[in-house]
Amino acid sequence: MDHAAVETAIAAMGIGLQALLERRHITAPLMVGIHTGGVWVAERLHAELALADPLGHLDISYYRDDFSRIGMHPQVRPSHLPVTVENRHVILVDDVLQTGRTIRAALNTLFDYGRPKSVILAVLAELDGRHLPIEPNVVGLHARLESGERIKLTGPAPLVLVRGRAPAKPAPKTHQVEAAP
Repeated sequence: MDHAAVETAIAAMGIGLQALLERRHITAPLMVGIHTGGVWVAERLHAELALADPLGHLDISYYRDDFSRIGMHPQVRPSHLPVTVENRHVILVDDVLQTGRTIRAALNTLFDYGRPKSVILAVLAELDGRHLPIEPNVVGLHARLESGERIKLTGPAPLVLVRGRAPAKPAPKTHQVEAAP
């Protein structure tokens, strides 16, 4: 998706979020983006909804469950929540939802800061392949990928969704254990 298509999807997400907030009688929600692409999408949604509280952002690096596969992320950033999440309605924003593991990690991180009253999940792109029972409330686009493909949001200016081949997975590590004499 080119920049114009991404911006159109984000505008539609803003309309969907506004309608959902009105249906649920939610005023003054706190918006939180997940680093990095989720923050880029959240910046646009935050402006679109004209939210009063500053935008928050989460770095989920320490809650990832795939360190043994990918190693530590080299650019760990601090999370920043400008106001308390305790008993607040939170809009959690990410760029791509596929397995659900990133959202699980984000919820763990969010709960380190307090217990929200509710969490609304907004994602720019929803893909097949869920491993966890996590479903978004608002979606910009639904996509089906061929085996071995992935989608990545590039940005922050302009925002573009790029479809390509996933990098090859490294061979699993094996350990030899010698028997005691």
